[in-house]
Amino acid sequence: MILGLHHAQITIPKGSENEGRKFYCDILGLAEKEKPESLKGRGGFWLQVGDREVHVGTEDGFDRLATKAHLAYQVEDITYWRKVLEQNSIQIIEAVPIPGFDRFEFRDPFGNRVEMIQFIKTA
Repeated sequence: MILGLHHAQITIPKGSENEGRKFYCDILGLAEKEKPESLKGRGGFWLQVGDREVHVGTEDGFDRLATKAHLAYQVEDITYWRKVLEQNSIQIIEAVPIPGFDRFEFRDPFGNRVEMIQFIKTA
C-alpha cells in the first residue's frame, strides 16, 4: 500500500547550488533542510515544502526546457506569487484553465517547469 508522497526531486546543473538556493530559498521562501551526512558529498540540497520535501539534485547534460515534468506549489495568494516572480524578472506562462483553480507556470533559472496553483472556492 502506498501511504503518500514523501518527496519529489528536480535537478539543476552541477555547481549551481548557490544560485539554486538564491531562487528557491530567497525568492520562493522555502526552507532548506539538512541532508544526511551520507548524502552531502553528492551535491544539491533539500527543501521543506509544507509536510513534504523537494530534493534538488545536480545533473549535467539534460535539457530541462524539453520536458513537461514539473512541480506544482499550492499557494493561498496566487496574485502575490505572480508579483514576486515578475519583480524578479521571471516570465509568467499562462496555464490552461482547470475548473476550481487559478494557476500559472514559469521556468526556474535552470529551465525546470514550475506551477503555482490556488484552489478557488465556488459558491
